[in-house]
Amino acid sequence: MSGYPAPDVIWYSPERHQPPPGSRHRGFGGHLRALAHAGAFLGLPLAGVILLALTVGPVVAGALGLGHLLTHMRGQLSWNQNRNDILGVVVGLVCYWAVLPAALIAVRRLAIRTSELSARWCGVLIRQTYAPRPAGQHPGTAKLSYRQRMHWLLGDPSTWRDLAWLVVNAVVGFLLLLVPLLLVGVGIVAFIIPGINAFPGFAEGAVPKPAFPGNTPPVLFLIGVGMVAAGTLVAPLALRGYAGLARWVLEPSAQAELQLRVAHLARTRSETLDTGAAELRRIERDLHDGAQARLVAMGLTLDAAGRLIDSDPAAARALLYEARDASVKALGELRDLVRGIHPPVLADRGIADAVRAIALDSPLRVQVTGTLPGRPPAPVESAAYFAVSELLANVAKHSGTDAASVDVRHESGALRISVRDNGDGGADPARGTGLRGIERRLAAFDGVFVLTSPPGGPTEAILEVPCALS
Repeated sequence: MSGYPAPDVIWYSPERHQPPPGSRHRGFGGHLRALAHAGAFLGLPLAGVILLALTVGPVVAGALGLGHLLTHMRGQLSWNQNRNDILGVVVGLVCYWAVLPAALIAVRRLAIRTSELSARWCGVLIRQTYAPRPAGQHPGTAKLSYRQRMHWLLGDPSTWRDLAWLVVNAVVGFLLLLVPLLLVGVGIVAFIIPGINAFPGFAEGAVPKPAFPGNTPPVLFLIGVGMVAAGTLVAPLALRGYAGLARWVLEPSAQAELQLRVAHLARTRSETLDTGAAELRRIERDLHDGAQARLVAMGLTLDAAGRLIDSDPAAARALLYEARDASVKALGELRDLVRGIHPPVLADRGIADAVRAIALDSPLRVQVTGTLPGRPPAPVESAAYFAVSELLANVAKHSGTDAASVDVRHESGALRISVRDNGDGGADPARGTGLRGIERRLAAFDGVFVLTSPPGGPTEAILEVPCALS
């Protein structure tokens, strides 16, 4: 996944990216934060209206232009008579081709952003499921044709839920967020300020008073304070209602989620089998070309020493020394091979200390933080260990920096490891197999790999694998 949030995420669950802090809207300060969050949330419906126009506009404009053209053609196509209709069809087709795919991706990102903010600010978790991004036209390429991209986006039920959320958000969601802000704004502007200005010593009449019987300064001031208090008290309820509405629209049904999970597990099972077979071939190749060749050579050396031990003891002794050196090298290669399969420090000390061992062996200055109160399952530890090792190797080779930091912790039922550096940035899984290999390794455990690497840095890679600690 390149960047955050990625448009081809199969499973996006906010609690796996940032644990929900629960309700932060207790007390006076919490209500003020809720009011500020409601104002910040207002940008989502406004952005949704723009995206809705970009996604629905081309289709509607093209369809209306074509229908009007077919209805009023009068037997033949005339540019002077049908110019507006033809332009409508052309503009609709151009927008459908050039704008619609990007707009649908932006709609997906907006929905994911809504889920993230709902978890962070409202304590409401919204679990979303998206179909995996298909492979490109050619093996090893990430580029999709227009037909592949549109089939991927329009064939995913989550896209239609996101579009439905744009409509609901633009009407109902906007009103929910606007209620507390209107109460506070109208209370201050229409009542408190005129009430204060009407007191002696103030610039009376600077803001006109509302015209109703008994609109004395104390009454205006009390009404304004009441409206501000009501808006402040209603803000947390409006926020939770907005997040609940988003969850009702965006979350898939249990059946749809189950179908996507089955497809995801089938895909990751196939990738895991392929990865396991490739790993077995690597081990076989290393044994054949390394330790096995040395053992065969050592056997031949011992056989030659046996033939010379009576006739030329000095030569036999030299061959025995050579065989001893070969056995030491073969043992070292076997130890390296075993360490590559499952490092002893990982088996003995666990993933946290194993990551510290990687940091000590790295040419970088690596700061490791965080602790684990227990140990994850051995397969999860192994996958996380090799993922961190690959990431630090990439930092050393490509980032242009000599320092990195690693944080290891267990949060919300998942092992979470982040690797960060202040290098050049621009890391992209599509340009190499190492990062894609990390994705495949973690996918076997329903894990998530999130990479944020803008040009110029910093780069942050987050690994999250659901697991329980022993």
